[in-house]
Amino acid sequence: MKIASPALLLALCSATSLLADVKLASPFTDHMVLQREMNVPVWGTADAGETVTVEFAGQKKSTTAGPDGKWRVDLAPLTASAEPRDFVVSSVNRKSENVNRKFQDVLVGEVWLGSGQSNMDFSVSKKAKYFAGVINEEQEIAAANHPLIRMFTGTAAKAYTPQETVGGAWLVCSPETVPGFSAVGYFFARELQQELKVPVGIIVESFGASCAHAWIRREAMLGDPAFKAVLDEFDAQVKKFVPLTDDENKVWQEAADQAKAEGKRPPRKPRNDPVQDQHNATVMFNGMIAPVIPYAIRGVLWYQGESITAPKELFPRWNELLIADWRKLWGRELPFYFVQLAALDNASNSPQVREWQAEALKLPATGMVVTLDVGDKKDVHPHNKAPVGDRLSRLALAHVYGRDIEFSGPRYESLTTEDGALRLKFSHAGGLVAKAGALATFEIAGSDGKYESAEAQIDGDSVIVTSTAVPKPIVARYAWANYPEGANLFNHAGLPAAPFRTDR
Repeated sequence: MKIASPALLLALCSATSLLADVKLASPFTDHMVLQREMNVPVWGTADAGETVTVEFAGQKKSTTAGPDGKWRVDLAPLTASAEPRDFVVSSVNRKSENVNRKFQDVLVGEVWLGSGQSNMDFSVSKKAKYFAGVINEEQEIAAANHPLIRMFTGTAAKAYTPQETVGGAWLVCSPETVPGFSAVGYFFARELQQELKVPVGIIVESFGASCAHAWIRREAMLGDPAFKAVLDEFDAQVKKFVPLTDDENKVWQEAADQAKAEGKRPPRKPRNDPVQDQHNATVMFNGMIAPVIPYAIRGVLWYQGESITAPKELFPRWNELLIADWRKLWGRELPFYFVQLAALDNASNSPQVREWQAEALKLPATGMVVTLDVGDKKDVHPHNKAPVGDRLSRLALAHVYGRDIEFSGPRYESLTTEDGALRLKFSHAGGLVAKAGALATFEIAGSDGKYESAEAQIDGDSVIVTSTAVPKPIVARYAWANYPEGANLFNHAGLPAAPFRTDR
């Protein structure tokens, strides 16, 4: 008998190892929630030319993997269902072997994507993340028996080019799993599920201190010279980066271990990989968003992204670009609801940044949650997250699901002058309220532009402001401070007014 040469045996073994079992994209795992009432893309990889079949809820769709091994089918719109069902993907590979992937306990309902930085990443329990933990943590965890709520939390990942996969798995909400859930995502899902009575899934792709432009793909930036300049700077950093040698890394690690043992801050690395810096353009999109596109979602919840190292004046334009490009990638005008920065005694949460955030409201199908009243003077991670989730759910319930509920605090509309006073008119008033005492943090100014504290009185859907120091006022502003202590203008629904200035 002729024995194959070692080279041939190696080639045969290599060819066998290259045979790729059918695989699904990252968001497809046991316990997942699929979006109801719209086409559901299902995609993954297999051997080139391999026929792949997807079966779920009475549907059976087949396709052939392309030369690159990629495949995709679209399930027709599904009806909401809390019945746990199997989701099966099968194929016959080049070895004529049947390959099956069965995912269990799959539900159909509403799916939302939650993204941004640390306040979206903020978990229900401080045991899951050192900076986290909600108010009444123990009680909230004990009561979190919601099997129709599921969450997929993407593993933190930064990359120079778009990735195919991101770590993570769908978890069923229970007292055992909820400690690691995004608190904002959980409270949003809880309110939505209680109202809609259908399963709710949240995909969380977030990372602390990440800039808005870290979540935007390269192609979207190239058309604007200002954005391209930020991208070019990043590319230059990547090109000149030299990784630490083994000896350099050993010296740094020893120093870091020593600092940790002494309770001190570890030293900075001599050279940091720019691709692993969440402040740089595209890296979060590549590592965490690209792998979940085009999973069927209803909309997006966004918290922060303001840790910008590019010229800060670009911040509103980055927000607009992110919204527009994600909508383009998902192929529809996704509802996009974001959280305005809470009160904090730090310039990072300045009224200017809040105003820049609010500029995104000029885009269609957007909404903003105001959180002035749930901030913490010294903590950039306020722990009162339940109102944030509730207010985001109000936006969704009103605009997406047609519920007749108030979804916004008082919004400044117009100004008129009345005998040394200014009348500020508001929409979403419905009974303006001065919470916990007389109205505070209103200021007015005359032609000299010098603002003075003002007395403020509610009159129907208006607030009348005066000051003896400003006999002829022409402009006003409200809650115009990093930490506007005492800001207390609300409406009947208990929703706070956003900071504003009339000379904008």
